Amino acid sequence: MRFADPDPGEVVLEVGAGNGVITRELARLCRRVVAYEIDRHFADRLREATAGDPRIEVVAGDFLKSSQPKVPFSVVGNIPFGNTADIVDWCLNARRLRTTTLITQLEYARKRTGGYRRWSRLTVATWPEVEWRMGERISRHWFRPVPAVDSAVLRLERRPVPLIPPGLMHDFRDLVETGFTGKGGSLDASLRRRFPARRVAAAFRRARLEQGVVVAYVTPGQWITLFEELRGR
Repeated sequence: MRFADPDPGEVVLEVGAGNGVITRELARLCRRVVAYEIDRHFADRLREATAGDPRIEVVAGDFLKSSQPKVPFSVVGNIPFGNTADIVDWCLNARRLRTTTLITQLEYARKRTGGYRRWSRLTVATWPEVEWRMGERISRHWFRPVPAVDSAVLRLERRPVPLIPPGLMHDFRDLVETGFTGKGGSLDASLRRRFPARRVAAAFRRARLEQGVVVAYVTPGQWITLFEELRGR
């Protein structure tokens, strides 16, 4: 909960409330918790157990079908690993969402936060607006039944001021998409299909990238530098 850091006055949506361990802790820290639990048995039990707490609303339903609140809010959850990508997409598309704190598979958290010194397309494409961080690693032995893999806390925080103006984000994502296509066999070759070789070389120098760099090893910050140079800033 320290990593989640909900604002005392905000609304928090919880994904996969289960037996309510996280729900009750969140209710101590924020104004209101809307706890989503798709298993009606667990939802009914949690609703009954928290009936006397006006800060908690239990919803027996699929979080992915929910609507975002009309005020700034956060999302917290110990999520089903099979739905990780869909839940993260929901959060990225929720414009009033301030922070997202999820327990995910360790491998997923590492992949999305540069844990192997490699950066995924999704992280790079959203980085100017959203910071991705990995928190504590969680042993699988903390859970019952014991899953096959360890977990980690993944934190997404929407930047108050984007690193690229919102009106240019479509162009930035288009550049990232071009770079990750692999056409031509390298990032340099992919970009030279759209931009003059001299401009690409200048952008690589400014970003301190070798000509043959593998696209996954280019950091989000270097992508922003490439974008600024290639658009003639």
